[in-house]
Amino acid sequence: MIEQFVNFVIRPPRSEYNPDQYLWDTEFILAGRKYKRLDLELTNARGYILKCSHYVPAFIPENTALPCVVYCHGNSGCRADANEAAVILLSSNITVFTLDFSGSGLSGGDYVSLGWHEKEDLKCAVSHLRANKQVSTIGLWGRSMGAVTSLLYGAEDPSIAGMVLDSAFTNLYDLMMELVDVYKIRVPKFTVKMAVQYMRRIIQKRAKFDIMDLNVLKLAPKMSIPALFGHGLNDMFIQPHHCERIHQAYGGDKRIIKFEGDHNSPRPQSYYDSVSIFFYKTLRPPLLPSARSNKRLMGAYKVGNITNESFFSEIVNGLESANIAACSSSTDAPNIPNAKTPAVELLSESLKQLSVKKETDSGLLSNENHSLSEMDGDCVGSRLQVQFIV
Repeated sequence: MIEQFVNFVIRPPRSEYNPDQYLWDTEFILAGRKYKRLDLELTNARGYILKCSHYVPAFIPENTALPCVVYCHGNSGCRADANEAAVILLSSNITVFTLDFSGSGLSGGDYVSLGWHEKEDLKCAVSHLRANKQVSTIGLWGRSMGAVTSLLYGAEDPSIAGMVLDSAFTNLYDLMMELVDVYKIRVPKFTVKMAVQYMRRIIQKRAKFDIMDLNVLKLAPKMSIPALFGHGLNDMFIQPHHCERIHQAYGGDKRIIKFEGDHNSPRPQSYYDSVSIFFYKTLRPPLLPSARSNKRLMGAYKVGNITNESFFSEIVNGLESANIAACSSSTDAPNIPNAKTPAVELLSESLKQLSVKKETDSGLLSNENHSLSEMDGDCVGSRLQVQFIV
């Protein structure tokens, strides 16, 4: 049983996927504008190859740099989990970079470390983006292990413009102690601490990190990056008090959103609306000429006849105020699509469901026809029958 629990932490089921099926196509159209997927490989400090993808507009005007959000997946996830981020952010002129962390997906490495080594992978990705003259500010969007990775990296790089942190845990030791109890692992209570210490030594030997060092709660008070926290109210894997404690201790501008659902539940539309607004305000993307018309889609919102950025900002501020109450509601998330449906078909189907309403209508936030994301943050892991994702 101890061996199974160790593997549960550092060698969960690995997402093995076909990029041609589970990623957006190398060229695709979103809201009438053309985008492309640029695949690349990076080598991290430990010598492992990291499989990466960067979603960008097909055409970027000369001398124009766009902000970029790096999506960080969970422990059984992969870069395909960023499909939702691409739909939400690209039309706001925010590019999306995603990678398989070492030990995950198609990248090299045998073990995950729930953020410890992944922080160095993220550093490698950010360094690559900083060298790209077409990238301006950088934001991070992490789910579970990816949220912890973002916090660990953000503590070392205060130049990050903003972070979305979904289902982060405070420290790995406490999480392991909780999981022993929550999942009724058959270890007598008086030996639980001894068993965890034994697992600590095994993990240190195999995955080359100490679970006692993985503690974002100690880092939070010193951080200043604007952060949007999110957590499912019914999450029994990483319980909501983890997010609450990090949020309470966090030193920078912060906001927390709680929603119905568990660890792997699809996130409600209102949450994605808030993410879109958050990154628009922190990354400040420029306006680009539309390839189709004078209408552009910002995340969940179709905004027409926008010619002045300050006017657009006023609309965003108004939407944010109206959205505060909605973000804590139990808004139902869209259905998870058929796992065999190619990504481009999902995108086309999503766009067919988008409707245009008057800019002054609060329905921009709650339009029942909007279907920005058809999958949860750990979608590929879920489709590959992964039950618990950190």
